[in-house]
Amino acid sequence: MAEAAQGRVQAAVESAVQELERERIRGLQGTMFRCSARCCEDSTASMQQVQRCIERCHAPLAQAQAIVTAELESFQDRLSRCTLHCNDKAKDALDAGTAETKVRGQLDTCLAACGDDHVRLVPAMAKKMKDSLGALQQ
Repeated sequence: MAEAAQGRVQAAVESAVQELERERIRGLQGTMFRCSARCCEDSTASMQQVQRCIERCHAPLAQAQAIVTAELESFQDRLSRCTLHCNDKAKDALDAGTAETKVRGQLDTCLAACGDDHVRLVPAMAKKMKDSLGALQQ
């Protein structure tokens, strides 16, 4: 049961990231490459000027990648805390003398609930990332 919940979380996150990449990141990548090409076309610029120009072109994409990375790390941290809570509850139940088979069932149920709760958080996380990335494009 816990494996199925993990699969659902992973599929939901991957779907959200793929949509984000198609709708927001690709546009930023295209803009960055076109901007960088214009930098290289300036035959009057020094090597350092061209390099600074390219770095400026890359900045919005780097910001976008940082936003996505931070949001995914935060999501993963929350999911990890939930699973650690389940593990702690299972350990406490075992320490209290609860039968191992019963504890395994409770652990699976708890982990599945973590997964289901976090699948429900994915749309809000995706919207937050889209909004943040949309602000970069303006």
